[in-house]
Amino acid sequence: MAYYTSPLAEALAPDLLARFDRYVRIDTQSARDRTRCPSTPGQLELAGLLPNELEDMGLADAGVDENGYVTATLPAGGGGHADTVIGLISHMDTSPDAPGAGVVPIVHRAYDGGVIELPRNATKLDPATEPHLASRTGHDLVTASGDTLLGADDKAGVAEIMAAVAHLREHPELPRPTIRICFTPDEEIGEGATLFDVDAFGARCAYTMDGSSLGEIQDETFSALGATIDVTGVDAHPGFANSILVNAARVAARIVAALSQDGLTPETTTGRDGFIHGSSTRSKRSKPRVCNRSASRSAAGPTARS
Repeated sequence: MAYYTSPLAEALAPDLLARFDRYVRIDTQSARDRTRCPSTPGQLELAGLLPNELEDMGLADAGVDENGYVTATLPAGGGGHADTVIGLISHMDTSPDAPGAGVVPIVHRAYDGGVIELPRNATKLDPATEPHLASRTGHDLVTASGDTLLGADDKAGVAEIMAAVAHLREHPELPRPTIRICFTPDEEIGEGATLFDVDAFGARCAYTMDGSSLGEIQDETFSALGATIDVTGVDAHPGFANSILVNAARVAARIVAALSQDGLTPETTTGRDGFIHGSSTRSKRSKPRVCNRSASRSAAGPTARS
């Protein structure tokens, strides 16, 4: 039997799961090289679905703006203060770092604490390497099928808010203030708040439903700056490279290594310690030079981005 924190949680679970299952099947991966908002059309698909569901609940002002931000208002009820406005926020996009199309959610009822073998790519979830699984023994778990993201970050938050709004709408006697709802695009690429209209949202404060442990509320966030370093090497055929070739990939690796000293990386810091995080490198190839000996390219390419 699955564990629930309260009778209300148990009552809401079927609706929550149905919504989550529906949302994760929509590919909403964001794209790092954003040229528009949202950065991918899949986010607009989910952004078009959610206002329809909110309207079906009776939220008359539900809509999506030209940048893909979904907003709606749940009026105060049960004698709550209508002039007090509290926000609930989650993001619709999923990470671009792993496949997000063709998600097939699988529900593992009353998890027994053992290894979970997923049907695709021979993927396994093993408590020996993922210790947090042990604390979920007896719970119902939801996973992907093994070759995609699940998208719980943050469609679990989207489903939580939608299920909560549906319940509150069905029970107007429950005391509550005015609740403003917003589902944002492109959070995974650091752009979720870029075009968020704080004044139009109009909330005194807001809670973001995204992560954390059961019962935990986080009241602060980190701040970070990003940098892109372009390294341009010198191309030469490997057979004639002596004193000519400058391998951009190796130069980029030296830069990353220099920034990854102990005490400066996420895995060696904690609390409010600062760190430098080299997140990705990629090669860019320019047009090959043609000379009288060879038109071949070096294996590494002339340019690397870190």
